[in-house]
Amino acid sequence: MQIIVPVFDAFEHLQLCLDSIARTVPADTGILLIDDASTDQRIRPFLRSWADENSSFRQFLGNDQNMGFVATANRGLRVAHTDVVLLNSDTRVSTGWLENLAACLASDATIATATPWSNNGEIVSIPEFCRNNPPPADADAVAMAIKACGQPVYPELPTAVGFCMAISARAIERVGLFDEATFGRGYGEENDFCQRAKQAGFRNVLCDDAYVVHHGGASFGPLGLQPDAQSMQRLLAKHPHYQADVTEFIQSDPLAGRRREILDYLEYVKITLS
Repeated sequence: MQIIVPVFDAFEHLQLCLDSIARTVPADTGILLIDDASTDQRIRPFLRSWADENSSFRQFLGNDQNMGFVATANRGLRVAHTDVVLLNSDTRVSTGWLENLAACLASDATIATATPWSNNGEIVSIPEFCRNNPPPADADAVAMAIKACGQPVYPELPTAVGFCMAISARAIERVGLFDEATFGRGYGEENDFCQRAKQAGFRNVLCDDAYVVHHGGASFGPLGLQPDAQSMQRLLAKHPHYQADVTEFIQSDPLAGRRREILDYLEYVKITLS
């Protein structure tokens, strides 16, 4: 499995993200860093230096001009020829995250995408559902407790959440890349991909034994790329039932039981999520 990290500015978050990757994945893990013409002049030299530390497995690419998240992610997907994880640079990964995502994709050939739990992951947020929860004091302890809390069941989601999105190579081969023509610079592309995957017979699931911290809006957010009515209109033009499906998921909250099981276990082992 290859990790792809699109980058635009947010230098401090980027440092924390790459430090956490280096600490939690094997040295022979393929990692592709793509700078989308950051305005912060520290970014590109830092990425080059970080890639050069292990040049056999780390690769750096730089866009000559700002292309936006969708085109930058697609550039990475074209390079990869295996399962991938698209990882935002304002995340911090934790113990076992990559192994657990890889195991999730490998568990069932019909799984297209897998998303881990997060403090700030919309429908995969924990402890509060669909909330931006503060990061925990010890994300590794939380991750290990979640892993210890029973066997994963990989519940189905209506969509992956883009902060950390594992995608199977078989889904990319059959479904294709993100839709640059429709979604331009970002927002809605991962939802569209997941809907197309579903139409092709795949599933999008929660990797319910993995956890990744997400700060949110620190990298591509400064460009003003925020969800808006036009983003939703573009998505609904392609997938008219999408909003109703997500609304039904939120109202029924099928993850409530698994979330409660995890929270009870965290309380039992005296690990806090705030």
